[in-house]
Amino acid sequence: MNYLAHIFLSGDNDLLKIGNFLGDFVRSKDQKNYHPQIQKGINLHRYIDHYTDTHAIVKKSKIRLRPKFGHYAPVIVDMYYDHFLALNWSKYAKVELEDFTYHFYNLTEKNKSILPEKAHHILYYMKRDNWLYEYRTLKGIGKALIGMSRRTKFVSKMESAIFELEENFSEYQKDFNCFFPKLRAGINNYITTQL
Repeated sequence: MNYLAHIFLSGDNDLLKIGNFLGDFVRSKDQKNYHPQIQKGINLHRYIDHYTDTHAIVKKSKIRLRPKFGHYAPVIVDMYYDHFLALNWSKYAKVELEDFTYHFYNLTEKNKSILPEKAHHILYYMKRDNWLYEYRTLKGIGKALIGMSRRTKFVSKMESAIFELEENFSEYQKDFNCFFPKLRAGINNYITTQL
């Protein structure tokens, strides 16, 4: 799952949202420097990544992508799944997607002093291009994939991943629709027992 899903799956707890967003930017040894709720959010991020990366449905999505995109397939699947979450937002959330995204942007602004430099860098582009909201359209997810392709060290071909999504849209949507309720159930169990 990518940024939108991580933030959404934190529920209504703002510090969990911050931690879940920071999961890719904070090393384990530095985690103790954060508020306990943010630490829990970082742990939740890692749980979501592990659950997603090892799930059979997600593996099926990745297998479809591997011949064209190699080891970038997992990143692309995360982006596709964020697209389907945004596209079907009202099915999962009570708040409008636009309101949700602006709440998160404001939250990061209020907490900017504790965010690592790499997170600031990503947030600049995320806010400027309103990624979280624009993920709902093919144009928006296509633009995000192009941006990610530019930021990779090696040739990723991610800029062309939008064509794969368009060609096999119903298959990826079916994978997401089967997987996401299972992920939510797993997270509810994790939050109840671990947090």
